[in-house]
Amino acid sequence: MRDTRLEAEGAEFLVLAHLLIEGMEAHKAYTTYPGYDVIALNPSKKRQCRIQVKSRYLTGDRVFGIRNFDCDFVVFAKLNRATPRGASPTGGVRPPELYVLPIDVVHKAKTEAKAMNAYRVRLAKIENADSFLNDWSLIKRFLDMDPS
Repeated sequence: MRDTRLEAEGAEFLVLAHLLIEGMEAHKAYTTYPGYDVIALNPSKKRQCRIQVKSRYLTGDRVFGIRNFDCDFVVFAKLNRATPRGASPTGGVRPPELYVLPIDVVHKAKTEAKAMNAYRVRLAKIENADSFLNDWSLIKRFLDMDPS
């Protein structure tokens, strides 16, 4: 199995970059914060948003695992870097896709993953999943910021 730790770190920085580009103050949490990877802030309103980043390396992957729900949002980063061995190369490398999912949406879509002592979340179980694609306004509203 391929080691994708660098790509996972890259996904966290990708989310951080998008938050900053959208005008939100944000910081990477590094390893001492088990429930989240990135924190977004609205200092003037004393609001914070804890964001867990879940990334998948393979192109077209629509499932992620989760153990810890101690966050406000999960951003599912479909990195789309490669096709599985033996698969048709037509999917190939594509731009990453970032799904901004409120934690209550993740809870509703979770199913138990027996082998991992965790849960599995499939985009197919999320109603209107594509509406969450790059919807950073959800985090802005959570932080009590103007979503425009």
